[in-house]
Amino acid sequence: MTTPHRTADPPVIRTALAAEAGDVAALHLRARSTYYPDGVPDDGTDWPAVRREAIARPDGRVLCALRDGRLAGLASFRTPPDAPAGTVKLFQFHVDPDHRRTGIGTALHAVCARERRANGLHTAVLDVHVDNRRARSFYARLGWTPDPAQPPAPDDHHLYLRFTVPGDHPGE
Repeated sequence: MTTPHRTADPPVIRTALAAEAGDVAALHLRARSTYYPDGVPDDGTDWPAVRREAIARPDGRVLCALRDGRLAGLASFRTPPDAPAGTVKLFQFHVDPDHRRTGIGTALHAVCARERRANGLHTAVLDVHVDNRRARSFYARLGWTPDPAQPPAPDDHHLYLRFTVPGDHPGE
């Protein structure tokens, strides 16, 4: 398979629609399957239902990146109840494997950062699967660093990362 090249047209990034929950779930599973060597563990989760719930949450956002009218990336984030003030957690960030290295992820990340800044959120956190070296490299290029508040346990399969949203942060 050849690697797609960046296109001149930026992706369209917008809020996900409830009717797209199945497509969002399918993209989530396609993307995750690339870093699980034995396939995505089947734990019985009804992913379309989970995605419908995430899309409907009034305290969260699910953004879709569209290229040529087709879903090519997604980001899901919200502020968990136990999060420090000004912090949001990125729960899902995926780019369709057929659209990687085309600028979708970078554009989607930039929109997420702008939204966070506009909403007064200055810190984002996430966890990434240890074996997902492609995602770890992507996040490092964008300025994500290991979260000192959450060092991984020796047998943990996730790394916890933190991102400071660029801009002024009054009160710090």
